[in-house]
Amino acid sequence: MDAVDTTMEKLRAQCLSRGASGIQGVARFFRRLDRDGSRSLDVGELQRGLAELGLVLDAAEMEGVCRRWDRDGSGTLDLEEFLRALRPPMSQAREAVVAAAFAKLDRSGDGVVTVDDLRGGYSGCTHPKVRSGEWTEEQVLRHFLDNFDSSEKDGQVTLAEFQDYYSGVSASMDTDEEFVAMMTSAWRL
Repeated sequence: MDAVDTTMEKLRAQCLSRGASGIQGVARFFRRLDRDGSRSLDVGELQRGLAELGLVLDAAEMEGVCRRWDRDGSGTLDLEEFLRALRPPMSQAREAVVAAAFAKLDRSGDGVVTVDDLRGGYSGCTHPKVRSGEWTEEQVLRHFLDNFDSSEKDGQVTLAEFQDYYSGVSASMDTDEEFVAMMTSAWRL
């Protein structure tokens, strides 16, 4: 494990000590800091954000983290990659049940879930906004799909995006049995 991995473990532990929404709360906070929508933060933004959250890194740790996720040499870190690395890895049991739920959603079997995939198994016609005429059923299904989509919201959810979403949920659940039971019930696996 190198110094940056050790720093990420330190940050992860600090986030998890905040309780069930620790990492998800940090993710929401940093996405709000990204005012220009670039999906990146510079060293100063990261440092101020961490300090505001009470998460402490020294200058060398901060520089190492930024350098690791500066994908294009611009001096900024890729926010989504950083947040993905901050989440604890899922166990094989958790990854397997997430993959099974994704496979159930991906009715076309092309590796991408779209509104068309949802349409065959899910109905939005009883959603309150459809019933009031405010939204169409298509808009309800798209809104549902957007929950799992990356920050780009392109209407297509890949297995990686679905796993990323559930890795955040997974971080708040203590045991594999609890996570698997939740997934099995929620997706009727």
